[in-house]
Amino acid sequence: MGGAVPIEERGDRQIYPGWDKLKYLFVFGDSYTTTGFNLTNGSPLPSSGNPMGNPPWPGRTSSNGPNWAGYLTTTFNKSELLTYNLAYGGATINSTLVKPYLPTVLSFAEQVQTLFLPNLSPRTPTALTPAWKSENSLFMIWLGVNDIGNSYRNGDYANFHETLMEEYFRIVEELYSSGARNFLFLNVPPIDRSPLTMGQGEQAVGLQREALGSYNCTLEERVRGFKRTHGDAYTKVFDASRVFTRILDRPAGFGIKNTTAYCEQYENGTPAWDTYYPECGVKVDEYFWLNSLHPTWPVHKVLAEEIAKAL
Repeated sequence: MGGAVPIEERGDRQIYPGWDKLKYLFVFGDSYTTTGFNLTNGSPLPSSGNPMGNPPWPGRTSSNGPNWAGYLTTTFNKSELLTYNLAYGGATINSTLVKPYLPTVLSFAEQVQTLFLPNLSPRTPTALTPAWKSENSLFMIWLGVNDIGNSYRNGDYANFHETLMEEYFRIVEELYSSGARNFLFLNVPPIDRSPLTMGQGEQAVGLQREALGSYNCTLEERVRGFKRTHGDAYTKVFDASRVFTRILDRPAGFGIKNTTAYCEQYENGTPAWDTYYPECGVKVDEYFWLNSLHPTWPVHKVLAEEIAKAL
């Protein structure tokens, strides 16, 4: 556990160096976050001039262009960042609690325990381990879309989300033990407004909205608890839900023309970030949703810019 310095006396700025002084980002999450980075197959690792390693920028994303992690690394950065993005499409917090869509999906637990700890932790250094330090690194975690999406119909949110968060922060504790001290947690955006959920009717929308509220509140409570018991850690919860809601409610200000549907001709990706097929009505980047659940790159760009401001 961290030291006993009271939260109100320690001053987060003394722990967190500032967005302009970071050197390393370690990122965990699901398809909203992954860029297809492979840590162990011999592909290029993050380096000066190639900050995200492999595959070539913007990587393999769900946004039909760069995602928020890519934009933070290359567009809204204030220093040269090296980003190790261990996120995996379809990930849940732990597959034993919420099953992913395929058994081969790496959960948050596996991203940390099978990728980060054996290869990137200074406590178990390997040839892959970068020279990161507690004070020049930020650990960014965005999970919950699949945990909620695959479990919200089960009800009993309060107890189940406590169980999920117990596991979530058990894993965060492992990162802390390896030297992580600066953490950014993103909450779950309003996936109840996605075509996937809206297409299932009002009851599904209502149930998922309740589950979202429960999950996000429980996350905030657990982050506050983590801060109380880890006096040398910097933590921030970023309200991704607020950013998504702002775009969905006032899309014109962001160049978005369709917030409720997606075009099947675009859903699996397009030749260019701004491809236009007449049968879709508008360009792919003028849709909020690329497919039934994943937002397009303009949404990620706004999200990344807001995160950079918060940091």
